[in-house]
Amino acid sequence: MSYVAERRQEEKDRRRAEIVDAAIELYREVGWDAVTVEQVAKRARLSRALVYVYFKDKDEIHAAIVVRSFEILDKRFEEAAARVRLGIDKIEALGNAYMAFAHELPHFFDACARFEVSDQQLTDTTPLVAACFEGGARVHGHSIAALEIGIKDGSIRADVGELKTVSMALWGFSHGLIQIAMRKAHVLAHDAISVQQFVDQAVSLLRRSLAR
Repeated sequence: MSYVAERRQEEKDRRRAEIVDAAIELYREVGWDAVTVEQVAKRARLSRALVYVYFKDKDEIHAAIVVRSFEILDKRFEEAAARVRLGIDKIEALGNAYMAFAHELPHFFDACARFEVSDQQLTDTTPLVAACFEGGARVHGHSIAALEIGIKDGSIRADVGELKTVSMALWGFSHGLIQIAMRKAHVLAHDAISVQQFVDQAVSLLRRSLAR
């Protein structure tokens, strides 16, 4: 790539990142349903037409946010798993990191949740959607690696099951746990159960189901 072409690509990447940054700010402030392409353009100090040069519609901007979300979660998972030695402790650390991610960055958690249930992932074959799946695979890779380590070090049952499937099950368990903790605290309180009690009990059940 020539110097001129390289500079042009850098400028494109910078502007694209600015658009995504603007969309993320609005997402955090008003929620995704209230965000419009016009607002994103205004926040990024660009014309609406120029935003459409980089993203064909709001769904593509959303996919770019999902990619960014998985990048952040991937890094957090890597750091969390590195802090402990046993595989079962790594699984718990990943679960705690996921809960912290949802609590501290709820707009990113919501972005991923929306993508996972949207028709976009089924009908759109753009590079951005492919990047979302790749990002999700990297995140699940941490769980699979932790399970493998746990089986080898004896902290996780050898008969736990096919590891990709187990990783997906752990994700479903954690995702549901987070959503109840975030949105149904009043339901738990009605039965005199605190969110912390609920989370602690769920984690204890999870450990016992995996432990050798």
